[in-house]
Amino acid sequence: MTPRIIPLADPETGVSSRRLAWLAAGPDGAPTGSAFLRLFTREGQEHLAELEIAVHGAERRGGVGTRLLDAAVAAARADGRRSVLAQAEHGSAADAFLAARGFRRVLGLTYARLPLAGANLAAIGRLAELPCPGYRLTEWDGTVPDELALSYAESRRAMDDMPMEGTDYGTVVWDVERVVAAAEAVARRGELLHTVAAVDVSDGSVVGFSELVVPGDGRGDGQHYGTAVLPGHRGHGLARRMKAASILRARARHPELAGLCTDTADSNAPMRAVNEALGYAPTHRAVEYQLDL
Repeated sequence: MTPRIIPLADPETGVSSRRLAWLAAGPDGAPTGSAFLRLFTREGQEHLAELEIAVHGAERRGGVGTRLLDAAVAAARADGRRSVLAQAEHGSAADAFLAARGFRRVLGLTYARLPLAGANLAAIGRLAELPCPGYRLTEWDGTVPDELALSYAESRRAMDDMPMEGTDYGTVVWDVERVVAAAEAVARRGELLHTVAAVDVSDGSVVGFSELVVPGDGRGDGQHYGTAVLPGHRGHGLARRMKAASILRARARHPELAGLCTDTADSNAPMRAVNEALGYAPTHRAVEYQLDL
């Protein structure tokens, strides 16, 4: 029997997006799947939507995913979006589903993890202490200190040339308001945001950063959110040094933390080399898909 697709209301609006949702239900009213469509609202990304679909294993190949996809794509078109992104684990059922429904592969990602219990902290410590003449590291928890807020927001431009291959991702425009709002959003989820930043000693400006989010109870796995250095300051080992310092801080402050996770575009050779040098081991690969509307 054809599943019933029920639009849902998500009352919470994010700092850079809003979200639509749908629930698929069987003839007995039991949920069989869901879809979430994130509509980006910030300048530079108003053309973009991001889709997540989940279908109960017992209900797959029964049209549930297709019905959810149709509802989400129709909503994206009605909202004037030109691109819909969706991610799937390489080789999974979702991978085949998206490829068969007009999505094209635009980006390969490798996920990696550093188990902290077995990490070579002595070697990581040596990397964190490598000299970088003209630069110093600083760090903070939660929201960036006021005296660094402006240059930190400006340093976010370091992500602008991150390899995105064929993805129509647009341009993420950062200002102090957005930096503060992003940190506050992490705190509202009950998680802990820790940032290590590289500072140019000649003028005191932030030229690079590495963000790590840790569960509020200090257990499980932490997640690296972004590590980047402004183009004019690359080639000094700052990314490796910042990420190494972040690992050491996480281990010292959260002794029960199991590991740290990161994901990197397959074409981002420099960051993949940083992760390898620090001991991260690949766990799985994913594919970013795009549907052009």
